[in-house]
Amino acid sequence: MVNKKKLDIIATEDAHGPHTYQKFPVAIVRGKGALVWDDKGREYVDCMGGYGVAIVGHSNDKVVAAIKRQAETLITCHGSLYNDARAEFLETLTSCSPKGLDAAFLSNSGAEAVEVAIKLGRKVTGKKGLIAMKGAYHGKTAGALSATWSKRYREAFEPLLQGVKHVENGDLGALEQAIDADIGAVIVEPIQGEGGIVLPPKDYLRGVREICDKKGLLLIADEIQTGLGRTGKLWAMENWGVVPDIMTVAKGLAGGVPIGATVTRAEILNSLKKGEATSTFGGNPLACAAGTATLRYILDNDLPSQAKKKGKLFLDKLKALGKEHQLTREARGLGLMLAFELRVDIQELLNEAMSAGAIFTYSGRTIVRMLPPLVITERQIDRSVRILGDAISAEEKRRASGGGAVG
Repeated sequence: MVNKKKLDIIATEDAHGPHTYQKFPVAIVRGKGALVWDDKGREYVDCMGGYGVAIVGHSNDKVVAAIKRQAETLITCHGSLYNDARAEFLETLTSCSPKGLDAAFLSNSGAEAVEVAIKLGRKVTGKKGLIAMKGAYHGKTAGALSATWSKRYREAFEPLLQGVKHVENGDLGALEQAIDADIGAVIVEPIQGEGGIVLPPKDYLRGVREICDKKGLLLIADEIQTGLGRTGKLWAMENWGVVPDIMTVAKGLAGGVPIGATVTRAEILNSLKKGEATSTFGGNPLACAAGTATLRYILDNDLPSQAKKKGKLFLDKLKALGKEHQLTREARGLGLMLAFELRVDIQELLNEAMSAGAIFTYSGRTIVRMLPPLVITERQIDRSVRILGDAISAEEKRRASGGGAVG
């Protein structure tokens, strides 16, 4: 029988869970919109957003209602049977996807969506080779990890997939030079997230599309972090007028319920024979109902436009903040996908900000990353920037008193 005494949440997770996450010393138990609360009742503005998952806000009313209705009707239905919630979600997703992408394989995460994309690249072209970008992050399952750049994620698990090459992000010449007879596909993030919120050169993605067309390669766009309105367009590739052959989507797609989707043209998806790609939980009714509600909320409330407007406000305030502090390097981003780069390790700074009521995350050791819900308010943006500024000031004082050097 389970002991019903009040759990020490942090101690229990540390004792029984994996030590593979960079943990922050806070236990979050409730959320609404862009706010979350810990087990002691303290309120925080959530600029981490579950690494972009809480795109329509925590416990969005429409999503919650859809989950409740579906949970009372049918929770699971394997893909070998047809289902109304799945059909409605597929129709909703493909109707708002880039032109021509009219079919989708449903899975449970972004990494799984990438795995399916890699399989499709091999199946359609008959070639095993894949080109990814330096600085890229596509997930940590074996195939997705093969396309991920970071050596610290990859080394312990090598050898991974053979035939994967990494080229300099933003360099069309390097991409073209790396293409050989074994390459069948190119995978790219419109904006690199884990890599530090790195925007592409102006004509780069259009150039990648042209090279793929010329060489007969499939272009895979990883929209897992950039999609669903975050950059000011429903799909980030739209900022550069580029349509991929395959698009991976996940994170906020079901308002916080685990889901992944590999969206492509029907003739590409149908290259897979029966049994070559299946998933026990992929396309389950609960996730699909949540996904339909999420997409409709994004479209009905024009969240891409909100992200564009609020993102500009947020970025302008970060740039102004940067001028006030010598520890800062650069503020950058697009829509509500933002980075604030400093000259020092930011771990203590993030903890300082958290203790003052704002949760940020990181890209590497020196970059504060912001992926807040698109429903964040201007007042909450103001509060976040003020808290971040205070945390930077505290770090500067600490270093001025001998607590560390500036890099």
